Amino acid sequence: MSADQVRDLSTTDLALALLNDLAANPDQVNLYNVMVYANHAFAQVPDRLVLLGRVSDAIAWIQSRGLVGPPANGSSGSWGRLTAQGREVAADPDALTKLYASERLAGNIAPALEAKVRANFNIGDYETACFAAMKEVEVAVRVAAGLDNSVLGVNLMRKAFKPEGGPLTDTAAEGGEKSATMDLFAGAIGAFKNPASHRTVQFDDAVEAAEIIQLADLLLKIVRRAQARRGTGG
Repeated sequence: MSADQVRDLSTTDLALALLNDLAANPDQVNLYNVMVYANHAFAQVPDRLVLLGRVSDAIAWIQSRGLVGPPANGSSGSWGRLTAQGREVAADPDALTKLYASERLAGNIAPALEAKVRANFNIGDYETACFAAMKEVEVAVRVAAGLDNSVLGVNLMRKAFKPEGGPLTDTAAEGGEKSATMDLFAGAIGAFKNPASHRTVQFDDAVEAAEIIQLADLLLKIVRRAQARRGTGG
């Protein structure tokens, strides 16, 4: 890469350009040598240290996302290899979107979502993952509110969080907040659970799917707080 490219590209684009170079020999990756080469290539450039810092940032971006790992043969030293995910990102521009989506779901999510949603998300079955996430919200609301199995979907949310007398309504909240919470749950179920119950819904955006799962996780937290107020379980 030229000095101008290193200066002008964003850290992400610089890292992807470097990853594509490394993909030419994916089982013989040496990031130390990358820095040595950059130090030599930019030796006479006035802002050499700035450029080396940019290359270092790009390497850190690659490493932090698990795109490079140790050699498969277990040998030590500075050599490594592109991981399976590293090869996928280098080969498929859409894989970067999947990587960003996975980062949004890093860390803990509700146990019910961990058990029934993450596996489908990881294999790219976003429709099933999103439906299952919102189904868990529906089940949690019904159990917490003590409502019958015949009460479903949006109607269930409106009964559970009805501003006046809803079993999960926060009585200490202001009237507008009560209505907003009811609408939040009804809208989420109506938009992301009900359509998938009745027809095939195309969820082809990994980031959007991750955000729907994050929304379900937030709604489950609200339900748990409502349970604590009612004393109906964890």
